[in-house]
Amino acid sequence: MKKNLRSGYTTGACAAAAAKAATLLLVRSQESGVRSQKIINSVDIPFPDGSRHKFRIQDAGCRMQDEMAWASVIKDAGDDPDVTNGAEIMAEIKLIEQQNNRTAEQQDNKDKSISTTGLLRYCSIALEIKGGKGVGIVTKPGLPVPVGKAAINPVPRQMIREALMEAILEQQNSRATEQKFKDEDTTELLRYRATALEVTISVPDGENLAKKTLNSRLGIIGGISILGTTGIVKPVSSEAWTATIASSMDVAKAMRCDEVVLSAGRLSEKAHMEKNNLPEEAYVMMGDYLEFALLEAKKHGFKKIHLCAQWAKMLKIAMATPQTHVKHGAIDIKKAAELLKELGCNIGIKSHGLWDICYEFNTAREVFDFINSKLKTQNSKLLSGVCYAAKKYAEGIISGIPVIIHLISYEGEIIASSE
Repeated sequence: MKKNLRSGYTTGACAAAAAKAATLLLVRSQESGVRSQKIINSVDIPFPDGSRHKFRIQDAGCRMQDEMAWASVIKDAGDDPDVTNGAEIMAEIKLIEQQNNRTAEQQDNKDKSISTTGLLRYCSIALEIKGGKGVGIVTKPGLPVPVGKAAINPVPRQMIREALMEAILEQQNSRATEQKFKDEDTTELLRYRATALEVTISVPDGENLAKKTLNSRLGIIGGISILGTTGIVKPVSSEAWTATIASSMDVAKAMRCDEVVLSAGRLSEKAHMEKNNLPEEAYVMMGDYLEFALLEAKKHGFKKIHLCAQWAKMLKIAMATPQTHVKHGAIDIKKAAELLKELGCNIGIKSHGLWDICYEFNTAREVFDFINSKLKTQNSKLLSGVCYAAKKYAEGIISGIPVIIHLISYEGEIIASSE
C-alpha cells in the first residue's frame, strides 16, 4: 500500500509563529510589569489562503530590562527531504524608540507600518524585520529582496507582520471588546500606536545548513533564506525545484548573463565549469525539470542555452522525455534500442529472422558500458548522435534559441557535444 506523504511548514511560517509567541510574551510583560514566565506552549497563526495552523513553541523567554522577548519553533517539513527540517527558527521582538515616528527601514521604504484589513485597521505599529544569526544576506540583484537586506522573502515578511499584530490585538481583546478599540482612544492603544517594534529572525545552525543549498550561487551569503509562498511544504513536490530554477535565472539575468547552463546534477555542472569560462551565475541546476527549465530560460530571454547531463538522463532527453525523473517512468530500454539503431548501433539480436531486443540490458548504464566496451569504433559517432537527438528535442521546445548539448561521463568529464 502506498504511504500518504505528510505535508510540513515553511521556514517563513515557523518564523511567523515564533514572532507571535515572542510578541505575546513581550506584551504581557509590558502590561503586568513583571517578567513573563514561559506559559506559551503553542500558538496558531493565519496563512495566506485564510486557513489557520498551530505550532508548538520550543523555547521562549523575556527580559524586562531590555524590553525584549524571544521564542523559537522547530521546523517540521513533513515527509519532504528538506535540509532545514528540524532546524530551530527563532524570533526576537524588541521595543525600540521611533525616530521621527519612523524606523530606519520605513525611511528606506522597504517595510511599512502594519496597517491591514480586518481588526488590524484599528492601529498601526512601525515594524522593522531584520535577519540575525544564520539568516543569509542578499548580495546579488534579481531576487525578491533588495541587495544588502536579510533573505526573508515578501510572503514570510507579511506573515510575520500579521502574526505579530494578531498577538497584540488578541491581548488587547482579552480585556476589552473590538468595539471599544474602534470607538475609544484608550491609553493602552495609544501606547501601542506610539511604539516601534524590531523583529529579528535567526536560525542558530543556518550557516551550516546553507552549505547544503544553492544559496551562495544565488548570492545569499551567511545563512539560509526564510522562504514560502503558501506556508505549507508539500512533500517531494516540484515547487521548491521550479522556484529555485526561476530564482537562479532571475539572478543570472540581473547579472547580465546572455547564456545559461542547465545541468542535471552537480557532477555535470562541474564538468562544464572546468572547460568553459562562464560566470558562476550562468549555471542553473535544473535537476529533472528539463521542459520547465527550457521554457523558463526562453521566458528570461537568454540567447544561448547549454544543457549538461550524464548518459541515462541524456538518453531520456534524446528520446523526447520532458521530465527525466525515474518516478515518471524508468527508461524504456526497447525504445532506447530503437533510437540507437536509428543512429547506427544495433544492440539487439535476431530471432526467427526478425530484429528483437536483447533483454540482458536492464538499465541505461548497462547500455552505456556495452557501447564503450564492445563498440569502441562506433563510440564517438554514436554518443554525438545522442547529443544531436537531444539538441533537436530541446530546440523544438524553445524554437529560435540555440541549445548546445554536453554529454558527461560517469567520471565527470565532457565526452561528447552537439557542437
